[in-house]
Amino acid sequence: MSAIGVGEAVILGVVEGVTEFLPVSSTGHLKITEGLMGIDVDDKSVVAFTAVIQVGAIAAVLVYFWKDIVRFTTAWGRGIRDKEQRTGHDYKFAWWVIYATIPIVVVGLAAKPLIEGPLASLWVVAGSLIVGSGIMYAADRYASLKRGEDDTTLKDAMLVGGSQILALLFPGFSRSGATMSTGLLLGLDRVAATRLSFFLGLPALTGAGIYELKDAVGGNVGAAPLIVGTVVSFLVAYASIAWLLRYVAKNNFNLFVVYRIVVGVLLFTLLGTGVLES
Repeated sequence: MSAIGVGEAVILGVVEGVTEFLPVSSTGHLKITEGLMGIDVDDKSVVAFTAVIQVGAIAAVLVYFWKDIVRFTTAWGRGIRDKEQRTGHDYKFAWWVIYATIPIVVVGLAAKPLIEGPLASLWVVAGSLIVGSGIMYAADRYASLKRGEDDTTLKDAMLVGGSQILALLFPGFSRSGATMSTGLLLGLDRVAATRLSFFLGLPALTGAGIYELKDAVGGNVGAAPLIVGTVVSFLVAYASIAWLLRYVAKNNFNLFVVYRIVVGVLLFTLLGTGVLES
């Protein structure tokens, strides 16, 4: 019997699509949803399923930012062939994305037993949601917001990319929350920090989805739930990206801070009363 049915895949696809790029922790929300539906969150094929449907959300980023991605990759290709083309920001930015992905790949492979073991606890998720909220609030409260996307540097990319490790080790912290907060602390405006978060998430999340595909397909999850969950994730994530970019252009992150605290406290309550098991 499949660990996840088509109906459950639709629900999880919606959750993934809505939360992957909002700074509220998609991993935390998926674990909570799976727990409430009685799905074994420790089942390797379930863990793999959640990683694979992220590819749908990543595909949404590729489609939404297609012109930007083509611009970066074209500049990178020209720079590889012609030294005179290597002074442009787009060429450098393409390399920065590659460099900034290395830390999370190294840590992800080295700490895999911890990530899939003790750190996968829902107690960790609840605590990370609340702690991450405090960091996000401070970053947003004291951000100078003086620098735009064209002002980003290699240092920005490495620090923002490296901050993804926090979300990798502490599910609930939120990859988007960590990267956006780091961008704000570095003086980037909210739109620049958000766009940088999208671009830096592409290699890591795509790689994770492809790496986990073998466990999902070869485990207790059928092809139909995988396909349905991924497609739903793509459609919902595309709408979520469009909404988020419009929202951060005119608003601060307080909405997300409050929401994260509420979810964190609720999760602690559900765990403490035995409604959910870690």
